[in-house]
Amino acid sequence: MTTSLHRASTHACRTLPGIILLATLTLASPSASAGGQPLPPPPAPPASTSPTAAATAGAVADPPRDSRPQRQSARTQSPARPPAATPASPDQPITDPVIAALALAPRSPQGVPLSIEECVQRALASNFNLRIQRYTTESVRENLPIAESTFSPQLTASTAYGEARNTSSSTGNSTKNNGNDTRLAVSQKISTGATASLSGSLNRNHTNPWPTSTNSRYNSIYNSDVALSISQPLLKGAGREVNLAGINRARLGNDIAELDFTGAVLAVVRDVESAYYNLLYARGLLGVREFSLKVAERLLDENKSRLEAGVGTELEVLQAEVTLANSRRDILDAEQIVSNREDTLVALFGDQPGGMEVGALTLPDAAIPEVTIDRSYKLALDNFPEYRAILLSIRQARLDVTTAASNKRPGLALGGALGYNADDDSYTDAARRTFNGDRYDWQVDLTLTFPWGMKAERAQYRQSVLALTREQTRLNQLEQNLRVQVRAAVRAVDTNRESVRIATLATKLSERQYEFEKARYDSGLTTFRRVQESQEDLDTARVNELQSRINLRLALCELSRLEASSLSRYNIAVIEPATNGNGRNGK
Repeated sequence: MTTSLHRASTHACRTLPGIILLATLTLASPSASAGGQPLPPPPAPPASTSPTAAATAGAVADPPRDSRPQRQSARTQSPARPPAATPASPDQPITDPVIAALALAPRSPQGVPLSIEECVQRALASNFNLRIQRYTTESVRENLPIAESTFSPQLTASTAYGEARNTSSSTGNSTKNNGNDTRLAVSQKISTGATASLSGSLNRNHTNPWPTSTNSRYNSIYNSDVALSISQPLLKGAGREVNLAGINRARLGNDIAELDFTGAVLAVVRDVESAYYNLLYARGLLGVREFSLKVAERLLDENKSRLEAGVGTELEVLQAEVTLANSRRDILDAEQIVSNREDTLVALFGDQPGGMEVGALTLPDAAIPEVTIDRSYKLALDNFPEYRAILLSIRQARLDVTTAASNKRPGLALGGALGYNADDDSYTDAARRTFNGDRYDWQVDLTLTFPWGMKAERAQYRQSVLALTREQTRLNQLEQNLRVQVRAAVRAVDTNRESVRIATLATKLSERQYEFEKARYDSGLTTFRRVQESQEDLDTARVNELQSRINLRLALCELSRLEASSLSRYNIAVIEPATNGNGRNGK
């Protein structure tokens, strides 16, 4: 009995390299199973597997430091069978489920191979959320020329013609007057709040018959008039800060719109990364289920052979049939998950689900960085678009408070005007004599406007102060939320990094336990139920390892969004705000 157990254990160790995930990068043919039937060969890596992917595979595996596989091109990997006595040798099959997922061939040969960088580029070009945000940003940009138009010159031109007839009740005589008036004026608002106007007019007045009582020597009188006027507010609406507030507010609004667009870009990049890694997980899960199905088929055949040989039972055959049916059901569920994840990824490209088939995927060749809460929090405060946008919103609110405070004052305006005019028998002569100094007038005026009670102005000022306080409170809230999210993301990275290490060990242990139970069952030392339980434990361990690796990547995605480091990683160029949004309380 001791010798038989020793042989069974030796056989289990000999077949260990072949009992791995169906979706693994295997460099040698699998060994024969304990029952004498060959194991189903795992699928070969697709032709699109790049040297970078192979290098990543070597980098993610966790062998001892002194025997870590060296990075090498996929074209130079040796197909020789790895020695069983050196489990950490460079030629050892890679059992990392995530790396294995990239070796899964697409379900359709027409599928488009995609790297995560290509997915990000597709999403940036056509994602619906980004397209909508672009329109919003362009619309906000138009607020600046609208605000600047306040200081654009206003040109006014008018002309009029009229007639009048008067009949004397005492004499019965009637006179008829006709004339025309042409005016041209231009006005300009100045940044101090003053308004300057320059106007000129030419008019003609003709009376028929000519009245004998008039002292004029002309029957048709032509008049030319030129006037310059200026009005400067002294209280309400006075000063450059108040009058330029609309333009400065529009510029800040442009910067806020740019930051909102940057935030949308970061969100889309995070969504693409999540969808990509979730699809990797779904395909890896499908690979686990396919391997379990082939194992279940093989065990069913073995149990039928044992029943025919008289060493098995019908109950064991029935158990194997139920296990096979459950495996087929798991395959259907896994295929549904893969299809749903593919649709999610394709939808982020702006394409219709089903309009594009996703081919082979690759895993980025990037080491997991060391992260700290303090560093990540500082990066978030410096770069997170929403935080910088609130700082600019506070500056907008301060401008509103300044404007509302000015509007609480009474309206007091100092004005002045100077005009020249002349009469003659033609338009040309009248215009030429306008500035002779014979006829002129000027005035200086002071106008006071005081709304009774000023209820509206005071209410608007209180609203502006409340809006400023609200934005400052939002800033404090966002600082708190950022700290919570950054701390959670950093902890998630650290936790999932350790989870990957533990899950990898658990998978290796479950593989050995499964082989051990299978060898004992082949030797008649245990029941088929124990083999089923060990297979279920192995499937669970593989899924857990796959999930932990995906969770680690997802945690890094969220942390990159908070730090805004995704922009540099994918070389995404965005427009930096013209105004400085990095200042506490928006100062």
